[in-house]
This record gives sequence, structure tokens and C-alpha cells, in this order.
Amino acid sequence: MSTVPAPFAHLGGLLATGLVEVADLRADPGALDRGGWWAVSATFEGRMTGYRFAAVRAAPLPSTTAGWRGPPRAGWRSSLDEAGYLDGVDRIRRHIEAGDVYQVNLCRMLEAAIPVGSDPLALAHVLAAGNPAPYQGVLALGERWVVTASPELFLSLDGDVLASSPIKGTTGPGEPFADKDFPENIMITDLVRNDLGRIGRPGSVQVTGLLERAELPGLAHLVSTVTARLAHGVGWAEILAATFPPGSVTGAPKIRAQQVISELEPVPRGVYCGAIGYVDADARRARLAVGIRTFFTTTDVATGATLLNFGTGAGITHSSDPAAEWAETELKAARLIALASG
Repeated sequence: MSTVPAPFAHLGGLLATGLVEVADLRADPGALDRGGWWAVSATFEGRMTGYRFAAVRAAPLPSTTAGWRGPPRAGWRSSLDEAGYLDGVDRIRRHIEAGDVYQVNLCRMLEAAIPVGSDPLALAHVLAAGNPAPYQGVLALGERWVVTASPELFLSLDGDVLASSPIKGTTGPGEPFADKDFPENIMITDLVRNDLGRIGRPGSVQVTGLLERAELPGLAHLVSTVTARLAHGVGWAEILAATFPPGSVTGAPKIRAQQVISELEPVPRGVYCGAIGYVDADARRARLAVGIRTFFTTTDVATGATLLNFGTGAGITHSSDPAAEWAETELKAARLIALASG
């Protein structure tokens, strides 16, 4: 049993307890400007929820006496098999040839049944030990919970300075990136620059890091960073309207890429490729990660079983090799699925 009663959040090295308010941020994003410390969870499809906690303090990940009971490795089901994924890559390449899009992120969802009452803290400790990441965290709400080991910053806010660090480009540890990774990263960095330009002061948008290599457990990424100073009067309603969903997990142009995603992906992504993190309205500080390398629970409507969900994907350009893109989805999932499977 966990030493901390649910509901709670552990995000950015902060432990939050005493849930006092739940807000539908799609209907009322301005709640994040009115004070308090909020844990935030958003699905890729746009459902955003804020959880305001009364007590927040700096603390390590709480201990737990429960062991993690993960599903067997063979128990995971994929929303797209290899043939279906390769077909999706080909269809995106045809969209690019037709001038519809420049790039689309194609994902597949993995799911497996887990025992009722599985402890998210136990999984969080497994990931912290086996796959340390910059934006690890837990949001526990009874049987519904999210455990993330995200490496990617969606948005940070410090005062009036907003930043985003999109990831595009993945390879094995110490291995070279593919030729397509560099222009793809620049394309998405430009998309993020445009998003921040809609809410930033004129002349304040800057690319402060470009094509930087980040070595992580089991793989490496190309990361860029864009910053801006918020224009006068801009709050969270404007910030989220301009930037969500993250450009690195949609494609370019963003709206058309989302339409292609809805045509090709057979199930919703949920928290995967959405956002997870916190907003401290009093301190005017926030850290929201892209919901990748992230596990979350749902309920199987047919059986009532608790399902553990995990997504993986790759950015598709016209020069993409379908087999290589499938292999990238396997690479991104391999370490995390192995850890979650025990």
C-alpha cells in the first residue's frame, strides 16, 4: 500500500496532496490564472482537466510497500500491427505528394490488462530506476492514474517567459541520426516558433537551441528550444489555444495533420501525445511535458478490466522508409514496455 493516500500528484519534484477542486480546462482554461497549484492532464483529443491541490511541497517520489505487478510481455495488444502501420506510412506519403501535408506523426496504442488496485507508485519507481527522464511524474486519482517518464518539454512558464522544446529525430545510443531527422526537426521547430509567435511579444520569439543531441536510456533524440515573452494580457486560455496539441506529435501544417491522424489511427491516443504536468498560478510557473513515454489506465467497457495504455509513434515525411519508421516505434516502446512488464 502506498504511504501517500490518493488522490495525489508528484510532478517536477513536488508532492501535492489534498485535492480541493477539479476543473474542466477545455471549458474554463482561465482557472489556471486564478490562483493555486494545479496538476494538469490533457488528452491528445483535447480533453483538459486541472486538479487543484491544497498542500504542495518539495519531496522525493513517495515510497511504497507494493511491488509492481505488470502484464506479461505477450499480453500487450497494438492498435496497428506492422502491416497496418506500413500502410499508414504509405498513405501519409501520398498525402505529402498531393500537397496536403509536409509531415505527420503516425502512432499506435498498446494496451494490456492489469490487476485492479495496481499501485502507480510502484510503476513510477520501476521507471525511475530503469528509465530516468527529465519529466517523470505521477498523477493518481484512485483507479485512474498516469505515470510518465517523458523526455519532452511541451511548455514551461517562468513569469512571462514561455518555452517549448520539441523533439524530432530518434536513434540508438551513440548512433547517427537519419538524414530526414534534421529537416524534420527544423520543420517542427518552425511550427512551434509560429505557435509561440501568436501569443508572444513582437520580436521576442527566439530559437535558443537547435538540433541538440540528447542521450537518454536506450536511445537518443534531436531537441530544439523556442522561447518567447508573453504579450500583455495573455493567459492560459490564449496559451493553450495557440499551442495545443504539441506540434511535435501532430505534424505540419498542424490542423491538416490532425485530420490525417484521425483518418489513419483506429483508436484515440488519450493522454499519450497530450500533456501532463503542473501549473502554479500563484508563482506564475508551469512545467507541462508532452505525454510520451507515458502509461495511463482506462477501463475496458466490455469486460470491466483495468487496462494499462502506452503509445508509440514516429514522424513521417516523404523520404520516410516504412520499415525504418516501424522500427522506430519498436525502439521507443521496447525499454518502457519491458520495464512495465516486469
